[in-house]
Amino acid sequence: MTQGIKEKRCADCGAPDYESCKHFINAFKIIGKKWNGLIISSLCAGDYMRFKDLARCVMACSDRVLVERLKELEKEDIVERSVDDKTKIISYGLTKKGAELKPVFDQIHTWADKWV
Repeated sequence: MTQGIKEKRCADCGAPDYESCKHFINAFKIIGKKWNGLIISSLCAGDYMRFKDLARCVMACSDRVLVERLKELEKEDIVERSVDDKTKIISYGLTKKGAELKPVFDQIHTWADKWV
């Protein structure tokens, strides 16, 4: 450890660095999975989106894979599926847990605009 710099540890698991922190690793398993970032980013606008509108935002993703990713994100309590009682239209939005990712994705957009 460099003199004068305090070692940061994960508060929950006590890991000495992010590479060995199970929370950091698990977060990137979810967010880093192909298409999940674009799905979450698209839903960060705040409104619920119908499947077809979400599919337009993630055009290179097949419908089958999009359905799989939405189910996975739903299982992780990041995305919630809503069915309108009258029209039976299905839409998707972020849960409270998912909405807390908005500032993270805003920062990624800012970084990407500057560097990519």
